[in-house]
Amino acid sequence: MKQLDYTQTANRVLEAFSQGGAFLTAGKMGDANPMTIGWGAVEIMWNKGIFLTVVRPQRHTFPLLRRDMEFTVSVPTKNPLKKELAYCGTKSGRDGDKWAATGLTAAPGQVVKTPIVAQCGLHFECKVVACQTFEPMLLQEEIREKSYPGNDYHTAFYGEIVACYTTDEE
Repeated sequence: MKQLDYTQTANRVLEAFSQGGAFLTAGKMGDANPMTIGWGAVEIMWNKGIFLTVVRPQRHTFPLLRRDMEFTVSVPTKNPLKKELAYCGTKSGRDGDKWAATGLTAAPGQVVKTPIVAQCGLHFECKVVACQTFEPMLLQEEIREKSYPGNDYHTAFYGEIVACYTTDEE
């Protein structure tokens, strides 16, 4: 395991988003749920390194995020994990154990209680410092119509990056 400077990882995260996504995990070992994300950002806000992710309130992950106020993001590196990402992006953790169904392994985080996806090589551990539900009238009409026909607006979770590392061997 090698610690990384999160500012050097943004391109890899964007690349993953364009090639099938990354895994957002919320919850503690035992009830943790991985879901696929394709939107987000690595940024600086409030003089902190932040991983911004968005989750709709009806997702199984949402109450886990609100309860624990922490999450991990695991980015596939050597293996694209396309089938696993597809499964975790279309199935709900309410209906079954995604870990068992996909063969993914939950491994303990270094700092937070939320696990990482062991099969991935790039990991962010984050503690939520702010959440904000999108205000419909503050979104462009085109975005509202295309992304929110059911009025199910995302909540943005701003996670302070408390650890960033690779588990890939050099």
